[in-house]
Amino acid sequence: MSRPVSTYRLQLTPDLGFAQVAALAPYLRDLGVTHVYLSPVLQAVPGSRHGYDVTDHSRIREEFGGAAGFREMAERLAAHDLSVVVDIVPNHMNTVNDRFWSVLKDGPASPYAAWFDIHWVDGQVALPVLGDDVQPVVDGDVLRYHEHTFPYPGHYRLVDWREGPGYRRFFDVSTLIGLRVEDPAVLFATHEVIFWLLDEGLVDGLRVDHPDGLADPRGYLRRLRERTGGAWTVVEKILIGDERLPADWPCDGTTGYEVLNRVTGLFVDPSGAEPLVELFTEMTGRTEDYPAVVARAKRDVLDLFFRAEVNRLAAAASCPPEAVAELLAAMPVYRAYVVPGEPPPPESVEIVERAAASCPPHLQPAVQSLVQQVLYGPPEIVTRFQQACGPVMAKGVEDTALYRWYPLACLNEVGGEPDRFGLTPDEFHASCALMRPHTMTTLSTHDTKRSEDVRARLAVLSEMPREWAVTVKEWSAALSFDPDLDYLAWQNLMAAWPISAERFAEYLLKAAREAKTAISWVEPDPGYERRLREFAHAAVRLPVGEFTGRIDPFAMSNSLGAKLVQLMMPGVPDVYQGNETTDFSLVDPDNRRPVTYPRTPETPWDAAKLLLTGQALRLRRRLGGGGAHLPLRAEGEAAEHAVAFARGSADTPERPRAVAVATRLPVRLARRALVRTATAPLGDGVGGGAVAEPDPAEDMRLGWGATTLTLPHGRWRDLLTGTVHTGRVPLGHLLGRYPVALLERHDL
Repeated sequence: MSRPVSTYRLQLTPDLGFAQVAALAPYLRDLGVTHVYLSPVLQAVPGSRHGYDVTDHSRIREEFGGAAGFREMAERLAAHDLSVVVDIVPNHMNTVNDRFWSVLKDGPASPYAAWFDIHWVDGQVALPVLGDDVQPVVDGDVLRYHEHTFPYPGHYRLVDWREGPGYRRFFDVSTLIGLRVEDPAVLFATHEVIFWLLDEGLVDGLRVDHPDGLADPRGYLRRLRERTGGAWTVVEKILIGDERLPADWPCDGTTGYEVLNRVTGLFVDPSGAEPLVELFTEMTGRTEDYPAVVARAKRDVLDLFFRAEVNRLAAAASCPPEAVAELLAAMPVYRAYVVPGEPPPPESVEIVERAAASCPPHLQPAVQSLVQQVLYGPPEIVTRFQQACGPVMAKGVEDTALYRWYPLACLNEVGGEPDRFGLTPDEFHASCALMRPHTMTTLSTHDTKRSEDVRARLAVLSEMPREWAVTVKEWSAALSFDPDLDYLAWQNLMAAWPISAERFAEYLLKAAREAKTAISWVEPDPGYERRLREFAHAAVRLPVGEFTGRIDPFAMSNSLGAKLVQLMMPGVPDVYQGNETTDFSLVDPDNRRPVTYPRTPETPWDAAKLLLTGQALRLRRRLGGGGAHLPLRAEGEAAEHAVAFARGSADTPERPRAVAVATRLPVRLARRALVRTATAPLGDGVGGGAVAEPDPAEDMRLGWGATTLTLPHGRWRDLLTGTVHTGRVPLGHLLGRYPVALLERHDL
């Protein structure tokens, strides 16, 4: 097995199966990646576009080509020096499967009863499917209710579809039932095909979906690492703020959401925070207090989705449900990392106690009793509380609060902190020093709220909030719909431009349902939804593209800068399908649309991004994995506009072999040139004025003035331009053609 140096994520669908992946081998090899990273490959619900709804762990998905097709694909990739990483789903599977049918038929006596995390009540499990007055119908040995079928008779009871099920599920999705992989027999039964692929050398690494849902993530990862012989493994773990992956989780790192947010922060101007928050509150009438929005959103989803989970935990802890709900709402992380029977880590104690202290005074006695139990109590209570934190965070923050509070939507990402504007280069370098060397890094995924290039455009607004305010108010005056949605709509319309009315309408419909202020997934309103579509069709006819075109030179700088940083920083860089060129996608399913290969540049931005991605990936392949991250600092009046670092190789980690230099805050950089040459200014210290001067790229180049960067000793060749540099280099010269530079040691 080999550790990836880089990966390329492909979303398998019935239209993009193993044969189609195999055909991409020459393209991906030339691009420079070392591993093809596939979405789940096991048998799933027919027609599934994502594969996280597994129905049979013993089979490779027939729609993709089955086991034979997988082997042929892997062999074709290997012939092009490419290996495979697969996405695995240990937490849950779809409820429509033979094993769960056996459980419904035979109850606790079923040989598969131990597979599922079920709460039996009088030998029955609650199934939330009823939605009208139609009565289930007996048809031979099955019970039919609309499209649903169940064994007749069985060990279940049908309840209203709004009720929680009698089993642990994935978030609020009742069709995805929790698996008990803490049981070694269940783990090996559900991973038999994955282990076979590893044993056969057809797969080199694993991406583990949602480990926070497991009863014992650490124990699962230990067993996985032991069985796989140490295969490269990363986990989909969302880390908030300064939170770090537990040191005792035996894996190589995360899938990179925390890196994504840090890289985005490098290109956000903190001086834009105050005016953008002020604009947001003016446009929406909402509070400036993001933590209050989060707290309210968590309480909303607890009441809407998680009553069954709250009641079950309350009964186990002999505690009022209100106390359970308040403590869950106050938890700031997806998991507190408490293991039953072990002393809780001090950090975990602090997190839980601080959350408890913020609960209402009248509930404090009950909450404090609950705290003792979730930290030191019976395994069931410790574990259930851990498993409940993630869904409440995911549904309350990711899928609610981020759609209610959005002064600058590029900050509203998975694991993001939308009230934190900007990250300094020094903060970025410090975070790199703490990274696991083989963790994954990313900018876009199938789960991000918007693609990296959409975020690159939005980041520009942080440098010019006053001009943005004037423009967005003009659009709003011409067309309005819902104050809770309009400002989010304008940001995403501008940043995803050009976009069809239908794509935009589908995005807004999902955003409105997630926000839950006018409609939700469980409370539709046909009239509101019709007016929303009318708004979307009218909005795309406004001259939004004129503003997008004016900021695109700066957005391109942000895009290339973020891409270079992510591809060259420590870790294993992943490129999401199609993002080697520009991609202006919004949240799924928009970001899972088919991609056409080979990627052909249609704009200068496309061409520059494809050139940069290919050169960086091929350089990383020459360097190998690991290697030191060595911060470099510019000198001069515009030094804050550069982020630069050197990288060593796997063989000589401390000896620099590559240098990456990126431009940050390009609007303010260009403003320096305009002030210096006494031309019309871009605006004052927080933006405003005319942005699109005759040549923004030239303005950025001139904005560097006498600022320089001293390169490590030796000769350095820019892989983007072919120019050779040495010693102390003016940044206006180094970044004269592109806003980024990628240098490789060129000593003869």
